[in-house]
Amino acid sequence: MSARATSARRARVRALAKVNLDLRVLGRRQDGFHELRTIFQTISLADTLDIAFTPGRRSSIEIEDALEIPDNLAVRAARLTLETLQVEGKVEMRLTKRIPMGAGLGGGSSDAAAVLLALPVLAGRRVAAPRLCEMASELGSDVPFFLLGGRAAGIGRGQELFPLPEAAARTGVLVVPGVPVSTAQAYRWLSAHLTTESQQNKIFSFIAQAWAQGAGEAGCNDFEAVVFRHLPQLAALKKRLERAGASPALMTGSGSAIFGLFRTGARARRALAALEEENAFRISLVSRARYRAMWWRALKEHIAERIWPPQSRYAP
Repeated sequence: MSARATSARRARVRALAKVNLDLRVLGRRQDGFHELRTIFQTISLADTLDIAFTPGRRSSIEIEDALEIPDNLAVRAARLTLETLQVEGKVEMRLTKRIPMGAGLGGGSSDAAAVLLALPVLAGRRVAAPRLCEMASELGSDVPFFLLGGRAAGIGRGQELFPLPEAAARTGVLVVPGVPVSTAQAYRWLSAHLTTESQQNKIFSFIAQAWAQGAGEAGCNDFEAVVFRHLPQLAALKKRLERAGASPALMTGSGSAIFGLFRTGARARRALAALEEENAFRISLVSRARYRAMWWRALKEHIAERIWPPQSRYAP
């Protein structure tokens, strides 16, 4: 990021990953997407986004990204924000990726949501939550969740969100094997096994899981059966986490990341040590309160009060 722009407003924010504590696929919708029931949960693993905005007569967007991600969602989010808010200026971003890509962790969606939350504040515009959600939905099905954080039920394409009681503070281990899983392919595998008769049972089972207090109860991921059939090494990783004491242990999204939650930090540390040859991370669940507090701290010099979504103190 350029050091020349002395009038730039700057912030460093964290874009958290998510896991799915429960994921049911009911069938294909008329719009071509699948009807989902899922429980999202933010976790501590995060990308870092340095973002700066300099008012100007022309708009430009620059990003430093060591991975050179094609069609980066953060850039798309910045462009959409400038166009929607009808503001002009220079946006500079540096994205430091720590969330593995293509593993069902929502890293790209979280990066996009981070831009939607931070850039209006830096640009001196106030955006109401419904408008922000509409912008997020244009960028992707998981993006709206990262405007909320914590634990939430997602229905439809996952964009209709309902906050749930927060899970107990839990620690865990996340394993991201070097085995890519194509989301489109996973849906094709699963579609061959979807039946109308099973939908009602899935709905009632999902409701029970959503009502459960905390994340200690075993959830379900409909993708596991078909993905594990084609990639048995993922099933083996889940069994290793379960043998180490994880409850629950689940694949997140359509894969390939597997996570396990533990009753104590000591058990999580032992599990992590036993998986030292894998690409494994120590994680913790991040509640909605912690998520919002994290954002208020990151933007404190640019906001006047702790309201959600964060609102710019520079706005007229």
